[in-house]
Amino acid sequence: MTSPGSLVSVVIPTRARPHLVTRSVCSALTQSLTRIEVIVVIDGPDDRTLRVLRQIDDPRLRVKTLPRNLGLADARNTGVSEARGQWIAFLDDDDEWFSEKLKIQLQTAEKSTHRYPIVTCRLIARTEVKDFVWPRRLPLQNEPLSEYLFCRNSPFFGEGLVASNTIFTAKELLRSVPFRSDLQRHEDLDWLLRASALEGVGVEFVPSADPLAIWHMQQNRSRMSNDTDWRYSVSWIRSNRHLVTSRAYASFIMTWIGANVSRSREWSAFFPLIREAFRRGKPSLIDALSYFGYWLTPPGVRGRMVGLSTRRRSESEKNGAAPANP
Repeated sequence: MTSPGSLVSVVIPTRARPHLVTRSVCSALTQSLTRIEVIVVIDGPDDRTLRVLRQIDDPRLRVKTLPRNLGLADARNTGVSEARGQWIAFLDDDDEWFSEKLKIQLQTAEKSTHRYPIVTCRLIARTEVKDFVWPRRLPLQNEPLSEYLFCRNSPFFGEGLVASNTIFTAKELLRSVPFRSDLQRHEDLDWLLRASALEGVGVEFVPSADPLAIWHMQQNRSRMSNDTDWRYSVSWIRSNRHLVTSRAYASFIMTWIGANVSRSREWSAFFPLIREAFRRGKPSLIDALSYFGYWLTPPGVRGRMVGLSTRRRSESEKNGAAPANP
């Protein structure tokens, strides 16, 4: 347990996006919790970003430039090693926070029964056309984290989510379980699964249902757009089979990889993904229906279906009815 005045270190990795990182830095420095430090790790020589950050006049801001481009994982790990605070919060360079985020998360962490809580919150997922509030539901009691993250009750994304820009946890945990620098993608999921498997670690949401961060998806949304990407993702989940349930394994294959690779119509992946899901996992009916729906529904039609579903949910909430996925 610590006092409410505990120092919180904010770690922001960045590279070659000075017009974006200034927004994220300002959203961190304007938090209602003032006893913080903001550590921007520039991933390799980048004079433009360094010049822009030097114009921000706040002694709580520190900038660390890596000698060469090492990647997201090493940039985050460097930020953790530089941190003076007992608590760490991560913020991507193109995202931002609402002013109460760190205060609410610190209060939640201080009251946690876990030795090392991983505190998260809802966020606004901002796309080119619409804002969504994710996750649409919170974990059920005793629900495995892998099933909360990967398994769906509908074909639409955003049901279960722990985004990197919402993670708030103890520096001691991050030093014991650093991000893996050998990964090309899935660094956040990989860290969550490994860290949450340790004794004394628990993932919990803040009590407030209000979103506390903005995820600018039009700027940083990843795409599995080619053969190499989906094969790499299959290899990653195989290596982590011991950290996920059979249901979660199949859902990741069919509703995560399947949803993304189907956008590019990479048909060479269609049957291999089905075989992988049934051979090593236990797909549910919704997994199978979603998978075939992704491939057989044109991307434009799928986007309109998501928009229609969201509008109906919003209208239901305005009329006082309970939403389908709280």
